Amino acid sequence: MNKIYLILVLVFLASCSNKKEKENFGKQDATAQVATLEKGEALFQENNCTACHKIDQIVVGPSLQDIAKIYKEKNGSVVSFLKEEAAPIVDPKMYESMRINLQITKTMTEEELQSLELYILSHSK
Repeated sequence: MNKIYLILVLVFLASCSNKKEKENFGKQDATAQVATLEKGEALFQENNCTACHKIDQIVVGPSLQDIAKIYKEKNGSVVSFLKEEAAPIVDPKMYESMRINLQITKTMTEEELQSLELYILSHSK
């Protein structure tokens, strides 16, 4: 009888521990999925977006200030554009040149895309 009691107690404790781990995992997962300006800046740097886009000058593509201004004025979604779900609104004639780079953004999570959008839109004047 004591062995059965001990086994039941151990099973109970193990299940409580497992439940707690699952709850904490969900909380960590939710925290990790928050879009931030800092994540957007890091993604912009890591993916070499700076090769074509500077903050305040046109290089190959439009400046971040121009992109932010136009997207805000037209109430556009940078995320939708990066997913190729929306037409380009800043410089449509450059779209074919940039399109290859969108393969990178198509592999990003929603949180990463939202972080990029936050970073880009933070440069509006």
